[in-house]
Amino acid sequence: MASRKPAPAVTEPTIRVRRIHRRDLNKVWEFLKRVFRSVNRETVEYQRPRTKTRFLEIYEEEGIEQLLFEIHEGDAPVIVGYAECAYEVIGSDNWINERYFESRDMRPLFVEEIAIHPDFQGRGIGSFVIEQLEHLARVRGCTHLVLEVAANNKRALQFYRARSFSQIDAAIFLAKKVVSEPELLPPRTLRSSGLEPAQPEAEAEAEAEEDAEDMSQATGPEAPDLEDMPEEAAEPEAAPEPAPAPPAKPARARRTRPRKA
Repeated sequence: MASRKPAPAVTEPTIRVRRIHRRDLNKVWEFLKRVFRSVNRETVEYQRPRTKTRFLEIYEEEGIEQLLFEIHEGDAPVIVGYAECAYEVIGSDNWINERYFESRDMRPLFVEEIAIHPDFQGRGIGSFVIEQLEHLARVRGCTHLVLEVAANNKRALQFYRARSFSQIDAAIFLAKKVVSEPELLPPRTLRSSGLEPAQPEAEAEAEAEEDAEDMSQATGPEAPDLEDMPEEAAEPEAAPEPAPAPPAKPARARRTRPRKA
């Protein structure tokens, strides 16, 4: 019977993050329209897209970061995520109380927009977007990441709270320490399902420890090498016996002379 060849390993696509270019504006706008068509506007009021004119104007403004998240499937990259953030209050957004942050010596990075492709939700893209925004806040000297979530958007609140966000009034913020790192994170492999990606290095270390434990139980304690054994202490040499003393000479009797008269 011919043996079956193992099925080729399935390689998951990699998410790449980059800054938006002018040539991307039209396709990003179409992506945003598709994303927010599936959003319940009564539940997530703030997530409704702006007009296209306003979207194009934002690209020209200073102090705004527009990040694009893509995967490569086939010939052309596919947009799966978009994030927009600013270091100062922009536009007509009035949900941000600047004095609240100034009085607490907070330097926030304001998240204006997050959009995830509906066909790729649950595969780690949202977590990667948040991680990139936190990373950008750290390297730019910000102390907090600030974004707005509607109070009745239970799914979004659960997502952010699971990532250590705290609620303050109408906003949710997260504080991180400042470190010196590159601004853009390296590519990441996309998950095939809702499961967490495997950790091959940790698994390899665990297997090595199990093999070592099994071997020690099978062979008993390992005999020490001769070179590792301590040398036996040499017996001290006996001290030489002292030579016998010569015999003592007998004392001579003293003669007494008679005194002269």
